[in-house]
Amino acid sequence: MKILVTGAEGFIGSHLVEKLVAKGHEVTAFVLYNSFNFYGWLEQIDKEKFNKIKIVTGDIRDFQAVSFAVKKKDVVINLAALIAIPYSYKAARSYIDTNIIGTQNILEAARLHKTKKIIHTSTSEVYGTAKFIPISEKHPINSQSPYAATKASADQLVKSYFYSFNLPVTILRPFNTFGPRQSMRAVIPTIVGQLLNSDKINMGNLTPTRDFTYVLDTVEAFSKAITAKNINGEVINIGSNFEISIREIIRMVSGIMNRKIKIKKDSLRIR
Repeated sequence: MKILVTGAEGFIGSHLVEKLVAKGHEVTAFVLYNSFNFYGWLEQIDKEKFNKIKIVTGDIRDFQAVSFAVKKKDVVINLAALIAIPYSYKAARSYIDTNIIGTQNILEAARLHKTKKIIHTSTSEVYGTAKFIPISEKHPINSQSPYAATKASADQLVKSYFYSFNLPVTILRPFNTFGPRQSMRAVIPTIVGQLLNSDKINMGNLTPTRDFTYVLDTVEAFSKAITAKNINGEVINIGSNFEISIREIIRMVSGIMNRKIKIKKDSLRIR
């Protein structure tokens, strides 16, 4: 298939591009334009696979650029987004422009060019603090940051295009994806970094639990969604259905790194 991946230079996007190329698809990577001609994590891909990728630079907020990229594609997978939660408190308008208006640009371009399938990436952040566990697709939406609010809004926009125009869309909601190329802001890289560089762990509350999903498993879900039948208009969570506390993650990582730790209440110190 001819597949367009937006946000292809990012953590999940770069792994997804690799997988799609390996499966023989004709992949176009839509990358945010920059004056350095830097393609993010795509530059870490095996050279043979990288040479098979068509890279198009642009900005998801620009309809002309998006429409050009979407034209003649069988599938569009939208991973382009501003995702840092702390920054969304300072620059909420940027998140609105990218995550909502950018999504609308993709939907409208896909409608114009009669794209066969659109896969939109949501986030488990739209659920907010869990009202019940495990969190299912029926969990109430309770956005607790400007970032989460823009992603929830984008989801509703995507669903509206399905109901209003019968656009073949599917929404995937990953839970706590981790693995190579992940931002150091994320919890597991933070733990690894602190164990490497300090004699103590500063993580705050250690009791919360999370459902962590390895990035290649997340990517496999996207790959399956391309060919899955009868999922148009559906919201699908991507997770392992296994929860683990931050405390246990620290224990596991320290064991792998052979660093002994001493835990006292909610603080830890390396022995």
